[in-house]
Amino acid sequence: MYLHRHATAPLPRYTSYPPANRFHEGVDREVHAWWLDRIGSGDSLSLYVHVPFCAQLCWYCGCHTSVANDVSRVDRFVGRLLREIALVSGHARRSGGVCSVHFGGGTPTMMSPAAFQRVLQALRDGFPLRADAEIAVEIDPRTLDDAHIEVMATGGVTRVSLGVQDVDPEVQRAINRVQPTELVAERIGALRAAGIAAINADLMYGLPGQSVDHVLRSADAVSEFGVDRVAVFGYAHVPWFKKHQAAIDSTLLPDAEQRFAQAEAVEARLVADGYAAIGIDHFARPDDPLAVAARQGLLRRNFQGYTNDPAEALIGFGPSAISSLPDGYVQNEVHVKRWADAVDADRLPTARGIPVTAGDRLRRAVIERVLCDGAVDLQAVAAGLGEDPDALVDAFDRLAPLVEDGLARVDGWQVAATDTGRRYWRALAACFDPGLAPSAGRHSVAV
Repeated sequence: MYLHRHATAPLPRYTSYPPANRFHEGVDREVHAWWLDRIGSGDSLSLYVHVPFCAQLCWYCGCHTSVANDVSRVDRFVGRLLREIALVSGHARRSGGVCSVHFGGGTPTMMSPAAFQRVLQALRDGFPLRADAEIAVEIDPRTLDDAHIEVMATGGVTRVSLGVQDVDPEVQRAINRVQPTELVAERIGALRAAGIAAINADLMYGLPGQSVDHVLRSADAVSEFGVDRVAVFGYAHVPWFKKHQAAIDSTLLPDAEQRFAQAEAVEARLVADGYAAIGIDHFARPDDPLAVAARQGLLRRNFQGYTNDPAEALIGFGPSAISSLPDGYVQNEVHVKRWADAVDADRLPTARGIPVTAGDRLRRAVIERVLCDGAVDLQAVAAGLGEDPDALVDAFDRLAPLVEDGLARVDGWQVAATDTGRRYWRALAACFDPGLAPSAGRHSVAV
């Protein structure tokens, strides 16, 4: 059911709590180092590597990336990335082991196969990777050659995620990402032949010139590819923040109600194609570990989206990367040169962050359950953290409009989205965020 005021509300995605727009410079490199030093042998880790380069800029992109004009620029980045890994690992060697490694960007395959291999080996040398650790890489099919596939397979990569977005050539031209469907299918075949069988695909709705028919055809395409997981993200048009988005003709963008119809249609089609709906924007085959975790109530949420990763801490490397540590969040310098200057001086490239209080942990846990399960037992979550659920009573006034509109129900300490409210889980989660100050310039719309 489309309700304009809820569907168009600008809200955080809550991949962290507090959200990243509340980070501040009071968390400096000294605090960062102290928090890393406090990681103990009982804390399992995830590692994230951000590669801030692409061969070509997609106009819809909201990531921290730029076009690499020459190979030497990427090579210099890799050298500094190796130094950062060594620097950080000196602080966090006592961890309980690495559960997962994720390469994102940008385009990780902008690194040469040999450079990728060096970075992966540096991570193995610096941190104790568990034998069953998942190693995942985000992929632009247009830059994926056989040499990359070979080094990923021999290096132990277990999962890749391919950016598809939309299979229609006209939509692709409107976003500056022309990518033949045949190329995607061929690259998936090559990955599987090399032994990398766990494959994800990313789709988008709300793109210029896009219709319900477009998103349905894209959903059918990735289903025919046989991918294990599909992420479906709504395009956020913020040209005042991401200047390259000004190249998109805003008159071609679907309106709010059309966006909503696209989101509804792609979910219905993927479910009909055999995928289980996971959280607000992911889908997985029923036997996939993500779907299993969702059924068992063990689904998690981090900066890469939904995960079954149980790690207590996440360490990010590269410009703009965010670390989620037991004591708080830390973000690296976003600008590549400032990040590089810090690493060259053997300093942590810290830009900002925020400590996490006991109250923050309580609200983070509640928001995570809402976005993972669509429901939460406030009393049970509070008890699990040794907190008083009364600390959350301020949320009930904010829940009232959702209840009145039939999108949520409240029964004592039990809060849940209704079937009608499935599309509005972000709005439900936001009720537990007392610091939220909605602003169209800082957050994407809820649907």
